[in-house]
Amino acid sequence: MMMTTRREVMALISGALVTTTLGGRAFAEGAPKKGGILRISAPANPSSLDPATGGAGSDHAFLFTIYDTLTEWEFDTLKPKPGLAESWKFTDPTTLVLNIRAGVTFHDGTPLDAEAVKFNLERNRSDAKSNIKADLLSVAAVEVTGPQQVTLKLKTPDTALPGILSDRAGMMVSPTALKAAEGGVVTRKPVGAGAYSFVSWADGEKIVVKRNEKYWKPERPLPDGIEISIIPELTTGARSVTAGQNDLIYQLPPRQKVIIERASSVKVVHGPTLYVFQIFLNWAKPPFDNIKVRQALNFAIDRESFVKAALAGLAEPAYMNLPKAHWAYDAEVAKLYPYDPDKARKLLAEAGFKEGTQIEFGGYPDQDSVQRQEILIEQLRKAGINARFVNAPVAEASAAFFGPEKKGAGLLSAWTGRPDPSLTYSLMFTKDAYYNGGRAPVPAELEAAIKESRASEDIDTRRKAFSTVQRLVMENAFVAPLAFQFELVAMNKKVQGYRPNLLGKPKYDDVWLGS
Repeated sequence: MMMTTRREVMALISGALVTTTLGGRAFAEGAPKKGGILRISAPANPSSLDPATGGAGSDHAFLFTIYDTLTEWEFDTLKPKPGLAESWKFTDPTTLVLNIRAGVTFHDGTPLDAEAVKFNLERNRSDAKSNIKADLLSVAAVEVTGPQQVTLKLKTPDTALPGILSDRAGMMVSPTALKAAEGGVVTRKPVGAGAYSFVSWADGEKIVVKRNEKYWKPERPLPDGIEISIIPELTTGARSVTAGQNDLIYQLPPRQKVIIERASSVKVVHGPTLYVFQIFLNWAKPPFDNIKVRQALNFAIDRESFVKAALAGLAEPAYMNLPKAHWAYDAEVAKLYPYDPDKARKLLAEAGFKEGTQIEFGGYPDQDSVQRQEILIEQLRKAGINARFVNAPVAEASAAFFGPEKKGAGLLSAWTGRPDPSLTYSLMFTKDAYYNGGRAPVPAELEAAIKESRASEDIDTRRKAFSTVQRLVMENAFVAPLAFQFELVAMNKKVQGYRPNLLGKPKYDDVWLGS
């Protein structure tokens, strides 16, 4: 048995966000066929092609082609389903048994057996270079209990683990490649067990992968390969699709929807996601080490206007890290920060900034990011906050803020969502989490509530715990959420079988190329 009935109910509830909008396998006509190169326009260069050491949420679009995960998720509900682990079971609240699929090999021929899984999980949870240690904090030990069986002994009950293992923590890298790699990382020489194997990476220009001929899923993948061109300027990327130079572009800005729909050769799919634009805050560094300044920032943002001006209305204003339709959404928490620039000024004065304050934020240089910055600069100015943005490419800016340099007091970026909401909160709001920019402490009550959210499979118990989590995060103003963006993908009509998903991170499981 892989899931309890309650867990299935929970997953179906979480999928209510998309059941009426995603539809079936739109556009697929005729029988899928093999062949062709799928050409994609991507908005950012990856920070790393090693899933354990990367630091940008945008990496997933590349990682998912090369690496398979221990579990996967349903596109429309995020319900965990079998992946490299063909089944799993909690034999007691602190023991999770994973049965690994037999006969799978990594791209270099290394067997993907229990020893390989143990090697990866130990690396992910304890290697000094791992940025995903927080994902597996509940794991006390990883044991090989059979040639294709791994047993996780847990410090505390953690019902979120099946969902967590569908993300970076469950991406399996060849132990042979890791042991041979300089520094023990495969940043630029990735070897996974996914549908495609790595060919080349021209930094900032193009990543090429080819079909894994020994892939374990029957008749997959269908294209011979994928060529991903790095085109940070999304208008240029959209033009490359309408002109036929590329086949598909993802993370298309809402302003492009009307324009690109005019092209008769292009079709557009869209659906809600967990992808939230937000300002990450370093609450270990002035002025955000003062809770009143963090609260002032949240009161100073007019989220309704931001959605209209920055996202053409194709988004939902964000008052926490979960959207309205999510099963764990808390309507009361959403009332904490109505737009109130006068309240923001009062809080700044109480914090010692009667005449206002200047704050430096990190950001990205593409056109849409700059537009978002300009909107926020004007909104914050009305509340006495003089915002200044220092821009750099996504990977560089993210590393500067989250890495050892700890540059800037905040970063205007996005959180790309996680299959289980407990992972979202633990990755940002626990003391040593990578996305806690200052690695600053949080209330013990918050960390306890995050643990509580993972202690039971009962939906009502989990919802209650998440109410506490969300209230503590937002009362302490550890983040400034802005808006949940809809996934917007444009492709030419020969691309068949593409489906959007609730995470808003493209996967090409069933994509094929028609004539």
